[in-house]
Amino acid sequence: MRNRIGVIHNLRKALETGDTELKALGLTCVQLNCWEPDLFTDENAEILKEKFSGDVAISSLWIGWTGPRAWNFTEGPLTLGLVPAAYRFQRIQELLKGIAFAAKLGIENVATHVGFIPENPNTTEYSELRAALRTLVTACANNKIYFNFETGQETPVTLMRMISDLGSEYVGINFDPANLILYGKGNPVDAVSIFGSRIRGIHVKDGDYPTSFYSLGCERVVGEGSVNFPVFLPKLIRQGYTGDLYIEREITGEQQIIDIKRTVAYLEKVLDEVCE
Repeated sequence: MRNRIGVIHNLRKALETGDTELKALGLTCVQLNCWEPDLFTDENAEILKEKFSGDVAISSLWIGWTGPRAWNFTEGPLTLGLVPAAYRFQRIQELLKGIAFAAKLGIENVATHVGFIPENPNTTEYSELRAALRTLVTACANNKIYFNFETGQETPVTLMRMISDLGSEYVGINFDPANLILYGKGNPVDAVSIFGSRIRGIHVKDGDYPTSFYSLGCERVVGEGSVNFPVFLPKLIRQGYTGDLYIEREITGEQQIIDIKRTVAYLEKVLDEVCE
């Protein structure tokens, strides 16, 4: 089965324009991204079903949450995901709302950043995070939806430990290889073997390792960073990954479209070579 190529697409924009722009780019799937929980309504679910008639499949929902968020090594552990106790209850409710919305759309995957998972599993912080995640995983399992951790803010081994501790088949990984590098947490090629069959989605993104002790590394256009896609993608596919490839380019404007088109062509070439 050939992997579909898609993109990460803002839910609000999808409600306005449907799949028109995505089809023009030659894409066949999409991961909707939303940081506005108020958009998770029955009415909006019906609008999306109407505007995405089948040419472009909505295969995943990336659920954001409200409150402060700082994408760095100093404030990040205090603000991101479910790790900070001050925001945990509110964000659990928002994530549950997103899971219910995904169920209305009939899709099988949701994803999010849960924060900097503690390395030490014996801490109170780890056990409290695990309890919060069990609430979300249970809601997903009840709807036959996979709860997928986006990679990056912890090492692959730490992430797999938490997944093992949750003990559910409805837990997977939204694998962003660039994030492992941007956060300095691991080598994406090695992580393919560690994550194995838990991989449920791929963010096609590139980047470089951090050059300071406080800030993330820099994102790059695919092929110009440190991910080593010529090795990463074939290994991933030969390992048996048949899921979707979502292009992520964290810039705006015309250059973003140019880079997405370039990445589509690159992915098609790699898939042709691996599937020969």
